[in-house]
Amino acid sequence: MPYTPIVATLGYVLSPDRRQVLMIHRNARQDDMHLGKYNGLGGKMEPSEDIAACMRREIHEEAGIHCESMQLRGTLNWPGFGKHGEDWLGFIFIIDRYSGEPHAGNHEGTLEWVEVDRLMELPMWEGDRHFLPLVFDGDPRPFHGVMPYKDGRMQSWSYTRL
Repeated sequence: MPYTPIVATLGYVLSPDRRQVLMIHRNARQDDMHLGKYNGLGGKMEPSEDIAACMRREIHEEAGIHCESMQLRGTLNWPGFGKHGEDWLGFIFIIDRYSGEPHAGNHEGTLEWVEVDRLMELPMWEGDRHFLPLVFDGDPRPFHGVMPYKDGRMQSWSYTRL
């Protein structure tokens, strides 16, 4: 059977001094599987776009800003992560230059600037604590990870760098 994950982006917008990152506090919808957690910005790729266009669109939709510069930091395969056990494949970006002013929030929650060195103090998915250090480290090589989930819980974590 072919592997057909939902393809998505996840972006971390850095402040101009690179000390803060724009996060969404998912606090707007009671039926949200991410309720109460902090996440980067992003979402599902549409059939008519490439992955970079998807990231730009999602950042604009969710924060009202335009990506001027971004780097692919890695890819993540999340088998079983979806609300109904769907598989997800995510492309993880750092957005290090943008134009415009971010919204205060959107239909998913409140947008907040968070100190990069305080990220691990936030409520987030258990798995995010494993890959976020790779997003923000100084290694220029992208990481490529797999993080299976079952019943909403991370089962394992592994990654490689090329």
